[in-house]
Amino acid sequence: MDSKKLEILMTAADLGSFTKASEVVGYTQSGLTHMMDVLEKEIGFPLLHRSHSGIRLSSQGEQLMPAIREFLQANANLENQIRAIAEQKHEVIRVAAYSSIAMHWMPELLYRFRRLCPDVSVDLRMVDHALEPFELLESGQTDMIFASRHPYSFCQWTPLYSDRMYAILPRDYPLNGREAFPVAEFSGQDFLMPYGRFDSDVRAALAPMGVHLNAQLCKVDDETVIRMVGRGLGISMMTELMIRGRTDDVLCVPVDPPVIRELGMGVHVRRKMSESMQMLHDCVLDFIHDRA
Repeated sequence: MDSKKLEILMTAADLGSFTKASEVVGYTQSGLTHMMDVLEKEIGFPLLHRSHSGIRLSSQGEQLMPAIREFLQANANLENQIRAIAEQKHEVIRVAAYSSIAMHWMPELLYRFRRLCPDVSVDLRMVDHALEPFELLESGQTDMIFASRHPYSFCQWTPLYSDRMYAILPRDYPLNGREAFPVAEFSGQDFLMPYGRFDSDVRAALAPMGVHLNAQLCKVDDETVIRMVGRGLGISMMTELMIRGRTDDVLCVPVDPPVIRELGMGVHVRRKMSESMQMLHDCVLDFIHDRA
C-alpha cells in the first residue's frame, strides 16, 4: 500500500477540499484527483464523496480512516527509527583532552565505549595547551573535552578527579627527612615551567600563598622537563597524572599545603548531547567510579 496516497487521502478528507489539499501537499488539483481515483481502484470501493461543496469520506472511507491513521503513524515511527539508526551508525564524537588524560584514561575509556556503541567513532585530539579544549568547545570544533577546571560560562562541567600536585626535585635535593615540600621553598629557585600554559594552573595555585617563581618556560613535553630536573637544571611542579610512570630519575614530593587541580569533563551548555554522547558521558562516570 502506497503510504503517500493514504497520507494525501487523509489530508484531503481533513480539509474537505482537493484545492486546499493540493496547496498543502504540493500537487496540482488534477494530479491529486487522479491519485485518489487510482487509490480507489486499487482498494476496490469509493473512499470519497465528491460534490460542488467539497469532498467527504464515504461510509467505507470512514470505517478505514482509523486504521489508515494508525498505519501512517506506524510508518512515520519506522522511518524515524531507521533515520536515527543510520545517523548513529555514522556518528563521530569529537573529543579533546590533555595528553596526560589521553594517555592514562582514554585507552580504557574508548575500549569500554566501543563495546557499548560499536558503530560510533570517537575522534580523539590531544591539545597543545591548557586552555585549548575550551577554545575548541566554544568554536564548535569539538563535542566533549577533558581538562582542568576553568571558569567558562559556556561549559557544562562535570568534576571527575582531584589531581594532586607534586614538587619535582633532583635526586640529591636536601629534603632532610621531610615528606612534603613547602611551597614557599619554590621562591628564588630556578623553576622549570611545564609548557602549554600549564603555568596558569601553577600560578593560580601559588599566587594566593605569595610565592614568586623564578620561572623558565620550557617549550618541551612533560617528560623532557622531568629529565631536565633529573640533571639538576632546576625544579618543577606537576600533577600526579602528568608524572605517572616517569619518576625514576627524580624525587616527587607532595607540596605543603596541598595543591589540587580539578580534572573534569565538559560539553557546551547550548548544544544538546546525542544519545551516544550521553552514553559516553555515563561510561566516563562508571570508569572514574571503578578507579575510586
